[in-house]
Amino acid sequence: MPYSGCDLLSTVSPTDAELCEIFLRTRSIAVVGASPRVDRPSHEVADYLIRAGFAVHPVNPRHAGEMILGREVAGSLSELVASGVRIDMVDIFRRSAEAGAVVDEAIAALGGQAGVAIWMQIGVIDAAAAARARAAGFDVVMDRCPKIELPRLRRAGLLPSAEPAAQG
Repeated sequence: MPYSGCDLLSTVSPTDAELCEIFLRTRSIAVVGASPRVDRPSHEVADYLIRAGFAVHPVNPRHAGEMILGREVAGSLSELVASGVRIDMVDIFRRSAEAGAVVDEAIAALGGQAGVAIWMQIGVIDAAAAARARAAGFDVVMDRCPKIELPRLRRAGLLPSAEPAAQG
């Protein structure tokens, strides 16, 4: 039974029910800090998310216009959103000191869109940015990885093992 009361996460350490709600409504993920290098965690996680059925959109100004995992890289989150792409999750692979700028860009670009999650990867911690995102209506996950959490929740029977329907 999916959790239905997750309008705004109260902490950056969400419950399993809150994580399930995020995964169940997420179809399109912007991976900020995506790398073309196969040995980088951002590449591995983006590849996993694509194989799990999510529409993944790499974002990295140093690789704008290039292809990562068969997808064109956007130079910025704002550019991606301006192109008409709907984003349900912003997965941040940037240093903690740079995460706040990504969150602020997400607030500016996606602030009116309901149900968006800001996901800061393992080791990415910025409590002030998380507070700004929550105040703007975003769900926030910090210091966790969807490549770890999604299969864990599936193994626990909290999410269907079938892949999401979204592609592209």
